[in-house]
Amino acid sequence: MPGPPPVEEPRQRLHPLSPALHGAKSLAVVVAGLSWSTLSRVGFGWFAVLVGVLALGATVLAVISWYNTGYHVVGRELRVHEGLLWRRTRAIPLERLQAVEVVRPLLAQLTGLAELRLEVVGGGRTEAPLAYLGVAEATALRERLLVVAGRTSGTPEAAPPTADQPPAPPPTGHRLHTVRNVDLLVSQLLTPQAFLLPFGVAFVVAQFLSEGSWSFIAVASTVTAMAGVVLQPVRRVLDDWGFRLDRDADILRVRNGLLETRAQTVPLDRVQTVGVTWPLLWRMKGWLRLRLEVAGYSGGEPDDRNRPDRLLPVGDLSTGERIVAEVLPGVWLGALPLTPPPPRARWLRPLSRAAIGAGLDDRVFAARSGLLTRQLSIVPYARIQSVRVTQGPAQRRLRLATVHADTAGGAGAVAHDRDVAEAWALAAELTARAQQARRADGRRRR
Repeated sequence: MPGPPPVEEPRQRLHPLSPALHGAKSLAVVVAGLSWSTLSRVGFGWFAVLVGVLALGATVLAVISWYNTGYHVVGRELRVHEGLLWRRTRAIPLERLQAVEVVRPLLAQLTGLAELRLEVVGGGRTEAPLAYLGVAEATALRERLLVVAGRTSGTPEAAPPTADQPPAPPPTGHRLHTVRNVDLLVSQLLTPQAFLLPFGVAFVVAQFLSEGSWSFIAVASTVTAMAGVVLQPVRRVLDDWGFRLDRDADILRVRNGLLETRAQTVPLDRVQTVGVTWPLLWRMKGWLRLRLEVAGYSGGEPDDRNRPDRLLPVGDLSTGERIVAEVLPGVWLGALPLTPPPPRARWLRPLSRAAIGAGLDDRVFAARSGLLTRQLSIVPYARIQSVRVTQGPAQRRLRLATVHADTAGGAGAVAHDRDVAEAWALAAELTARAQQARRADGRRRR
């Protein structure tokens, strides 16, 4: 006999200031979209009128959209209602929920608001971004959804908090690491963009002196081009400012950001690959960077800041080893058994043969590559979805082959240019270990 239907709570609206924030974002997009040449053709007065009309229209649309947008939890689903001309309702099964992120852009911080972003298994992009909610409401809803999804302990059917009953603080674990902002700044100074910037400035100055005088359009275009050069390292500093990594049971909690703060959760059982990177200029200080590939997160996000793959923006080897051991228990970064390809592989990789390698640990498969920027991919056997052996024309002549260990979260790990017999033996061993690890993982879950 079927049970009673789930209780449907009242539909909740977003914060009343949401249209104003969306209108401000639209204004920034409009101003950025109108080029310097438009300003020079129409003049400042008409340019301001054009920007004002477009911003007003965007704000009106944002108000109408806010009026038709709402959300509520029905049983084990989050339902989001939205749409202007065509209304639609999205039902998100919380069993597929991987994480909920609380994001606070600069305007949201100034107004005391936050944005909630959901990541689900198989999603093409971030699902159901609720922008914007009050900070207390966003935090409470985030914890409630994680409880219903089974990611944290608690009472799944707890009612949403009221004004008289503030939400309980999120569970706290132990701190794994806090990145020093000084190290973050220095790490971005040790990038090709930072080293090439003085040469770019010198070139601009030389051009200006040789031309005698520049027009406003020329100056503005040059400044815009220079800003594009330094944008990436500056954005990384702003994104990773105050980076903190905590562990709460089987969940990693990441907080970072200066102008836009983020509070992210990463379930350890969804980690597919741990990536380690040693940029060329960082090696003089012994620094590295750690990143994750997590099942359920969209690899097609246009903005990589929406992907919660940061594990350590910058740190030394001992810190990296300690964090890797927390994410992959029993794995020691400095003791992975990596062996190089055979000597004849130097015909394909005359400079980088000594830098690449691969090997089988008791719990993971590891593969290293790169010459100037060294990269190491670590894949637990239980996360391997398929194993492939590929050969190119040159590899066939040299009796070499490449072994790919694919995962659900991304590229996995690749062992380049192994001996053919070794490659097939490695593929067979990876397949056997992956099947055994998945069976053991299934028994633990039961």
